[in-house]
Amino acid sequence: MPLVSEIDYGTPASRSTETVTLTIDGRQITVPAGTSVMRASVEAGIQVPKLCATDMVDAFGSCRLCLVEVDGRNGTPASCTTPCAPGMVVHTQTERLKQIRKGVMELYISDHPLDCLTCAANGDCELQDMAGAVGLRDVRYGYEGENHVKARNDGDINAKWMPKDESNPYFTYDPSKCIVCSRCVRACEEVQGTFALTIEGRGFDSRVSPGMHEDFLSSECVSCGACVQACPTATLTEKSVIAIGQPEHSAVTTCAYCGVGCSFKAEMRGEELVRMVPFKDGKANRGHSCVKGRFAYGYATHQDRILNPMVREKITDPWREVTWEEALAHVASEFRRLQYQYGKDSIGGITSSRCTNEETFLVQKLIRAGFGNNNVDTCARVCHSPTGYGLGQAFGTSAGTQDFDSVEHSDVIMVIGANPSAAHPVFASRMKKRIRQGAKLIVLDPRETETVTSVHAKADYHLPLKPGTNVAVITALAHVIVTEGLFNEAFIRERCDWSEFEDWAAFVSEPQHSPEETEKFTGVAADLVRGAARLYAKGGNGAIYYGLGVTEHSQGSTTVMAIANLAMATGNIGRPGVGVNPLRGQNNVQGSCDMGSFPHELPGYRHVSDDATRDTFEKLWGVKLDNEPGLRIPNMLDAAVDGSFKGIYIQGEDILQSDPDTKHVSAGLAAMECVVVHDLFLNETANYAHVFLPGSTFLEKDGTFTNAERRINRVRKVMSPKNGYADWEVTQMLAQAMGLPWNYSHPSEIMDEIAATTPSFAGVSYDLLEKMGSVQWPCNEKFPEGSPIMHVNGFVRGKGKFIRTEYVATDERTGPRFPLLLTTGRILSQYNVGAQTRRTENVAWHAEDRLEIHPHDAEQRGIKDGDWVRLASRAGETTLRAEITERVSPGVVYTTFHHPETQANVITTDFSDWATNCPEYKVTAVQVAPSNGPSEWQQDYEDLSRQSRRIAGKLEAAE
Repeated sequence: MPLVSEIDYGTPASRSTETVTLTIDGRQITVPAGTSVMRASVEAGIQVPKLCATDMVDAFGSCRLCLVEVDGRNGTPASCTTPCAPGMVVHTQTERLKQIRKGVMELYISDHPLDCLTCAANGDCELQDMAGAVGLRDVRYGYEGENHVKARNDGDINAKWMPKDESNPYFTYDPSKCIVCSRCVRACEEVQGTFALTIEGRGFDSRVSPGMHEDFLSSECVSCGACVQACPTATLTEKSVIAIGQPEHSAVTTCAYCGVGCSFKAEMRGEELVRMVPFKDGKANRGHSCVKGRFAYGYATHQDRILNPMVREKITDPWREVTWEEALAHVASEFRRLQYQYGKDSIGGITSSRCTNEETFLVQKLIRAGFGNNNVDTCARVCHSPTGYGLGQAFGTSAGTQDFDSVEHSDVIMVIGANPSAAHPVFASRMKKRIRQGAKLIVLDPRETETVTSVHAKADYHLPLKPGTNVAVITALAHVIVTEGLFNEAFIRERCDWSEFEDWAAFVSEPQHSPEETEKFTGVAADLVRGAARLYAKGGNGAIYYGLGVTEHSQGSTTVMAIANLAMATGNIGRPGVGVNPLRGQNNVQGSCDMGSFPHELPGYRHVSDDATRDTFEKLWGVKLDNEPGLRIPNMLDAAVDGSFKGIYIQGEDILQSDPDTKHVSAGLAAMECVVVHDLFLNETANYAHVFLPGSTFLEKDGTFTNAERRINRVRKVMSPKNGYADWEVTQMLAQAMGLPWNYSHPSEIMDEIAATTPSFAGVSYDLLEKMGSVQWPCNEKFPEGSPIMHVNGFVRGKGKFIRTEYVATDERTGPRFPLLLTTGRILSQYNVGAQTRRTENVAWHAEDRLEIHPHDAEQRGIKDGDWVRLASRAGETTLRAEITERVSPGVVYTTFHHPETQANVITTDFSDWATNCPEYKVTAVQVAPSNGPSEWQQDYEDLSRQSRRIAGKLEAAE
């Protein structure tokens, strides 16, 4: 298997619909108007030498290698900056051009180290390649005199030489090898949008500098890797390449972090991963990446990984390593005993939003066909179930309406309850690029996030609403749109129920929904609301993107419906550049929902009470299915405390750290008699487990993920599972141990079963995915190549449904004891509960959870930056260090939940969304006070964790 090769066309593709025809080296070629001569040449199969040009950034024209001659024109223009013209005749290889190129290369090489044999880029160096391409055989200028190569010149210190910067944990910067092509600077600006790099100095003193002559780690660099990917020499090089050497084969796979679903080339030597390189043909990321997907894969080989099955009788006992056969037989025996003793509904399971579609499908199948009940749930319900309910009510489908390419056509972008710059950084880069091109940005968020303040892409309107008032603010936006006549009547009459619109319009027009009235309790100035509403309604293509700041509320479903109302009222549905788009938190949140991970729905969002749907599965599976919905996770925990729920199979989820009201979760787990955890590491939930089944990483399995845009992407196995089996094989072996006649030999067979039973996946197969790269569901007979944009000619449900969205204040209120509101979220370098990213070098940026608090609130409490503070709510308390910042408003505090030492969810309560039971993570009344150290609960928990991770025969198993 060779390296997956990609063509670098030198400059980006033109989007023009007009064409021009020209002749290059005697070959006639037709290209879109605006195409560069360089790109046209490559498309004609003619390689023009280049160093400063690459198709990930705009043409620059500085290296002077790509010169060409054009009949009828004087001089030798740069092919990268010269657009094609009708009838143009171009020559790329003449004697004059050869001499010029050789001379240019001599100048580059005269100030470049000649250590090619020991250089990490040997075999992957464009400077080396171009020296060969132009036929360079000698350097007439010699290597003496001023240079950037040697630390000393004739014994004297060379002021122009700079030492290698190795501060970044993932890559090095060697200034001596820099040719000042500016590709890294332009990639940071044009692709990533951080503007962390610059060229300092002029002429021979020019050099690349992170920030104000800082090192990379201290600078504003976010380690997305765009600069490393753009660098044509060894100036910026992955430390893994320096340590291992150049890769010799690769496979395209999908990132296992957030819901963007970036495609990567996993570049290998044997079974060792050398590096992850973003795949240019990946339709979600278009060749870009973030620090997690690009570099944070070290957890796959981390020493903390558990590679052998383990069992124990009591959670106070040490773990005992056993064979797979013994572990699975034990689980099957225990589950049968529990069902015999307590009834068939006494056990259940939790699917993973980090595992593949195929693995998730098998877990819910095991529960329904093997356990005989519908006691299946997933973390996807804990974060995004209001999306499914709200969009299902309004549009008829439970997913976003657009592909990520759509943002390139947006004129107004509204981001609600999300911080893409931190949680979905690759999408954020694409969004910010569009904003730099002129699109406007509206952000609804209690914090002044990175998305609000991004350089050259700042929000035009930031609505800093009080946590818990989403519905009121969005209804106020609708009030302005309706009362000022800004709605799209033609769209509504054609695509929606007009009588329902009239009812909704009368509702939002009521005086109490005006921005002036809602300002009294939302904290958002009326003029901001009115300005944002007018911009969204009148600004052209309006797109809404939202996150967990919408869904994780007691009115999460209501907010989603309010967002759908806004989009329908303004006609922003059914074409590029518009839509309603949930930003999913984990790599397969969308897929775990699609695969039937809810206790009331079978795959494809069909209710378990539907006879025809059950009949489809019963005939294929040969069992009778329960027609009653099962238990959600909170119900399972309640039933466990009550004594009626006794066993659970948890694949790839850490509910003790991620679910709300940690004390309630721990009480429920402690009450069970057989807790089976199937994961990579002994996570927090494993503290209460009786059986541990080691899991496999995304690098060790085949399958598919479905990202936030409904895109089904292949996951490809590039190394053998270190635990011996892929996760789907483990679930199959457990099913076989319980007497089910499963016999899948490859995940493609599981996908065939999904396609046979799930209408929206009916046309999906591994053959189709190989052919197309990826597809977006629905993919069936009506849409054989998938559906990039939904609701193009009409809504799935028929007519779009306007729904009244009455604001009801959450029961979680501030008061004298708990006067502040806590909201939670993520940070760029960490992911979810941190089990993966904490086991990588990403801890260099975020080694602990911090509590953001406004200077006014901190001063009132005598808190200084970095002080330990006690964070307490009605549910519990924890301690962590304070970060004083004006990113949060007075009265609001914020923290992340990536580190188990903090256990932020011991603070959150059991309030939840009225329709879906999605927890209200984003609103918790708290008090903050100075502290001397860990709380009593934290100390007890640390003791429990240390005890529960003992493995017989080993000193200690690390967390």
